[in-house]
Amino acid sequence: MAATGRVSIELTATYTGTADHGAPLSNPKYARQLDFSSGTGAGKIDKVWSDKRTIAASSSEELDLAGGLTDVYGGTVTLATVKMLAIVASSANTNDVVVGAASENAWDALLGDSGTLTLKPGQFFVTGLPSAAGMGVTASTADLLKVANSSSGSSVTYDIFLYGATATS
Repeated sequence: MAATGRVSIELTATYTGTADHGAPLSNPKYARQLDFSSGTGAGKIDKVWSDKRTIAASSSEELDLAGGLTDVYGGTVTLATVKMLAIVASSANTNDVVVGAASENAWDALLGDSGTLTLKPGQFFVTGLPSAAGMGVTASTADLLKVANSSSGSSVTYDIFLYGATATS
């Protein structure tokens, strides 16, 4: 199977003020786009995985990036590298979504062995590394991405998107 992908970010703002001789105006703009073609080298992906997931109150799950995910065609997703990761916490959540710090075999390419990223309701996180090595995944030792519900009382929902490759070259 072939895979391609695009990640785009566009930041625009208008910032106005008042002054004695006219209104100062600033329009900062920034745009960046990463295009991925099919394959396993730099700027290439051969696997795409996404899902909408729900975690019960006070619970967590560990996503196995090296053989524990199933794609939309029923095939096993076994990544050697992640080229793009996006996680979006539902704005309807009451609790936070906490990413990282699996108890064993943590995927440490993003946050180290014990680091975490906390996403408030409606918050999102996107990272990409299009190099051939990307963010490495090592089967059985560094391949589990933990996602947790920060508290009790209600479940949390999040969307996750992964672009990756089964090899680094």
